[in-house]
Amino acid sequence: MAQIISIVNQKGGVGKTTTAVNLGAYLAHLGKFVLLVDMDPQANATSGLGIDHRKLEKGVYEAISGEVAFRDVIVNTPVQGYKVAPATVSLAGANVELVNAERREFRLYDSLLEARHDFDYIIIDCPPSLGLLTINSLTAADQVFIPVQAEYYALEGLGQLLETVKLVQENLKPDLKILGAVITMFDSRVGLSDAILKELYQYFPNKIFRSVIPRNVRLAEAPSHGLTILHYDNKSKGAKAYERLARELLEARI
Repeated sequence: MAQIISIVNQKGGVGKTTTAVNLGAYLAHLGKFVLLVDMDPQANATSGLGIDHRKLEKGVYEAISGEVAFRDVIVNTPVQGYKVAPATVSLAGANVELVNAERREFRLYDSLLEARHDFDYIIIDCPPSLGLLTINSLTAADQVFIPVQAEYYALEGLGQLLETVKLVQENLKPDLKILGAVITMFDSRVGLSDAILKELYQYFPNKIFRSVIPRNVRLAEAPSHGLTILHYDNKSKGAKAYERLARELLEARI
């Protein structure tokens, strides 16, 4: 049965989608069967894998709304063993349209039941908000993985995010766990101040991943070519960082 990991941070621009797409690619590269679920209406994870979401007739929204089976929306990516459940334009209205739906917080959880045995890992790329789509993503997950940009202002929303996770644990998913945090967009010229590290360890006393994701031009360029960093430039610093992160995650599961 797949381990389901939601990659979440309501603050935009922290490398959330970059982490979801490339972590999934390297887990597949290391021999795992991986599904990436794009729950962000911006569909950046979908387009970053070379899929034009505007031309899709069905995707995650159509699955969680019950129009089609979840397996029917899954498509292949260029990475062997790596598939994606893409976002479509319909997903943008889901926060409103699902409000009165039965089991509205569990629509993704219910949909994933049929696909959970097909993969080793299911990675959910959450939208940069704490709305119903993110709640669905948390409720569907076994663990939460939080990318944190390496600057002080990026820590401002962490308290609110962790409070949301706590509410989901208390009311919807008691066994939801925090896998940990990964530092992203790190600029070695600036360094990581002791103040940021101290605050991070207060939020995540048990797990900050050793792998640090650098600011990297090649990482930023890859999505515009519809490629993961594995296929775009696997020798770059960004690629090596995500490979280390994937290996570390595999070790953490053991």
